[in-house]
Amino acid sequence: MAQAQGGYYVPHGSYWPLVGCIGLTTSVVGASGYFNGDWSIWPLLVGAAIMAVMFFGWFGTVIHESVSGVYNSQVDRSFRWGMTWFIFSEVMFFGAFFGALFYARVFSVPWLGGEDIVTNQLLWDSVNLRWPTAGPGFGHLEWEPMGAWPLPTINTLLLLTSGVTLTIAHHALKANQRLKLVLFMWATVLLGTTFLIFQGYEYIHAYRELNLRLDTGIYGSTFFMLTGFHGVHVIIGTVALLVITLRCMRGHFTPGHHFGFEGVAWYWHFVDVVWLGLYIFVYVL
Repeated sequence: MAQAQGGYYVPHGSYWPLVGCIGLTTSVVGASGYFNGDWSIWPLLVGAAIMAVMFFGWFGTVIHESVSGVYNSQVDRSFRWGMTWFIFSEVMFFGAFFGALFYARVFSVPWLGGEDIVTNQLLWDSVNLRWPTAGPGFGHLEWEPMGAWPLPTINTLLLLTSGVTLTIAHHALKANQRLKLVLFMWATVLLGTTFLIFQGYEYIHAYRELNLRLDTGIYGSTFFMLTGFHGVHVIIGTVALLVITLRCMRGHFTPGHHFGFEGVAWYWHFVDVVWLGLYIFVYVL
């Protein structure tokens, strides 16, 4: 059972972290084997199923703790600090990937492509590299970079709109307007889901029609690395928004106590900002 130490809630022991560890390990090993052609996709699917069970089970435990009234103001402050540091770690995560893109475009490709003539003659004689490029070894392969129109631009509008609908829902929650809250939360979930569908179609278009793949040199690796990890974050955010929407329908939040809502809103707005950076530096420039 729950324990209180100095007025601070201490949760009981939980087996969900162990379940999550097993599911994550199975997923990673399954994905590695599947993409390397060692075995079928089933280990990956089993790992994903275990992760899904863990998420819903752990969500249920935390929701029960929240509605049972064991969280006080000190716990609320710790949640806010925890979410702040988590988002900061995500900023560093994407910062590393944007840094890799910046280094490749601004330093590596111009250096190898002829700005340093001596180096160019020694390493890649007669090779002229300009961004976007797949590298010297891919010059004989036909491929095209992904343009900003139409899918990336449409997805940008979808995410920006979802940020607006989420903000309207937040204001509705603080004003205790339940119907407006639920309607705009469902609109946000729908927009996030539509974004994922369009991104999936964009990847199919890239593979089939542009011959753009993860192994298409430096351009392909940075493109799929940045957009792929962002897509994973959109999936996580959409699932979290769905859970929050269902909780709003159950009346779990009040105008004065709704950090579960706010934490997901912070995360979603962060996802929006990252996509704006992706849209500008990956698709437009």
